[in-house]
Amino acid sequence: MAEAAQDSARQENIERILETAERLFRHYGYNKTTVADIARELGMSPANVYRFFASKEQIHQAICGRMLTASLELNRSIAAQPLGAAERLRRCVLAQNKLTVETMLDEQKVHEMVIVAIERDWHVIDKYIDQLHLIYADLIEEGIKTGEFAKQDAALAARCFGAALVTLCHPQQVAQCLMKENRATAEQLVDFAIQALK
Repeated sequence: MAEAAQDSARQENIERILETAERLFRHYGYNKTTVADIARELGMSPANVYRFFASKEQIHQAICGRMLTASLELNRSIAAQPLGAAERLRRCVLAQNKLTVETMLDEQKVHEMVIVAIERDWHVIDKYIDQLHLIYADLIEEGIKTGEFAKQDAALAARCFGAALVTLCHPQQVAQCLMKENRATAEQLVDFAIQALK
């Protein structure tokens, strides 16, 4: 019983640290926020924060993991809709693109956090991409069964589909392509990639 209470208290402290750190990162930026700032905001000593996270980078990784989990949940909820496989794939990518654009334009500090994570090649990014490809593969498999898509290796098709649309979801690519008149629109790119599955 005491052990369960300790685990609960520990988890509560971890959540408080992550929520406070994310708020400060969003407000001041990742690079300008220190562990001392996070501790001060929580009324803790920096040493107390370090009991839960070894570094600011580890806090950042945990926040990044939470953000990516929320993105996966969005994709899973779209994938569960009672629509054709092609339409669900289309909606998944367009929702992801919208999320990336909004984060980049409206929340510059969050965009900075994502860029840092990508540049440091964190495993949470790779894990996220693998999970996203599984969602795509399931939809492609469904589409193959219903005749929407040609018979093919769904896992390989999912990886190719994701790679073909990277300019819509990768923050740095989105930043470079946004508002450029000589680039295909998000809708045109998605339609082109879905056509390739047929």
